[in-house]
Amino acid sequence: MSGITTSGEKKLKLFSGRAHPELAREVAAALGTELVPTKALDFANGEIYVRFLESARGADCFVMQSHTAPINQWIMEQLIMIDALKRASAKSITAILPFYGYARQDKKHLGREPISARLIADLLRQAGADRLMAVDLHTAQIQGFFDGPVDHLFALPLLADYIGEKVDRNKLTVVSPDAGRVKVADQWCDRLDAPLAIIHKRRDITQANTILSADVVGDVKDRVCVLVDDMIDTAGTICAAADALFDNGAADVVVAATHGVLSGPAADRLKNSRVSEFVFTNTLPTPAELQLDKITTLSIAPSIAAAIREVFEEGSVTSLFEGVH
Repeated sequence: MSGITTSGEKKLKLFSGRAHPELAREVAAALGTELVPTKALDFANGEIYVRFLESARGADCFVMQSHTAPINQWIMEQLIMIDALKRASAKSITAILPFYGYARQDKKHLGREPISARLIADLLRQAGADRLMAVDLHTAQIQGFFDGPVDHLFALPLLADYIGEKVDRNKLTVVSPDAGRVKVADQWCDRLDAPLAIIHKRRDITQANTILSADVVGDVKDRVCVLVDDMIDTAGTICAAADALFDNGAADVVVAATHGVLSGPAADRLKNSRVSEFVFTNTLPTPAELQLDKITTLSIAPSIAAAIREVFEEGSVTSLFEGVH
C-alpha cells in the first residue's frame, strides 16, 4: 500500500484573548484541558501582536474573546488570533463570542447607517473563522450574516432555573421590557409557569439608550416581576421599566439578563435602583465598582464547554437547548 497513514487522532485546542481570560479558564477547566500558552502584547502605537507558543497544525481550534470595553481593541485582537491560526495550518477555527460586539446594529433605522453586526461577521470570516459560536445574540437574524455554521447558545435555562428557585412561583410574573423581547419572555413563562406582562416603550431612535415613555400592559399589582432582557448597558431603560412596574403596584422587581455590559452611569443606576436583584451571566467581566450585594453573576462556562465538546465530537449543539429558540 502506498502513501502514509497516521493515528487519526483529533486534537482540540482552546485559545483565549485578553478581554475576559477568567471565563476562558473556566471553560478550559470544564473541558478538562488548559488554554494554549499565548504571547500577546501592544506596541507603543497601539498595534497588537499575538503568537501562540505551541503548534496548532491539524487541530480543531476554538478562539474565545468576549467583546467587552475597549471593544474595538478586543475585536481586532480576535481577528489577529484567527489569522495567526489560519497561517499556522489549523484544521478548523471556531470563533467563540460570548458577547457579540455591535450586535445592536443589526439593521438600518435611518438612511446612511451601517449594518455593523454584518460587518463583524464578514471580518471574522475573512480572517479565517470557519464557524461562530455566540451566546444570546441580540437578534436571531445575525446568524444569517455569517457565511458558515453558527451555534447560538442560550442562557435562559441557567437564568430561569435560578430565578425559579429564588422566587415564589405563585406570585411570579415575567415581564418583557419591550415588544422585541416578547418571544423570549414567553419561553420564560413556559419554563416557570408564570403569566406575562409587557412594557410598551416609545424610544427616541436618534438617541442611544433613551426612551420617551414606558407603559405596563398586564397585571403586575402585588406580583414579583422578573424583567428579562439580553443585555443591560447603561441601565437607564431597564431601571425606568422597573420604576413603571413599581408605579403599577409591583411588590418586587428582579432583573435577569445574559450580558451585563454595564457601561457609563450603570454603576450609580444599579446602586440607586429599587430593583432587589440583578442577575447576569459572566459572558462579560463585571467591573470592580459593580461588585454589589444586589448583583448575582452565574457562570455560562459549562454551557460553552458543552457546546465546544459537541462541535468537536460532531454531536448536536441544538440538543443542549431543547425547547429554547
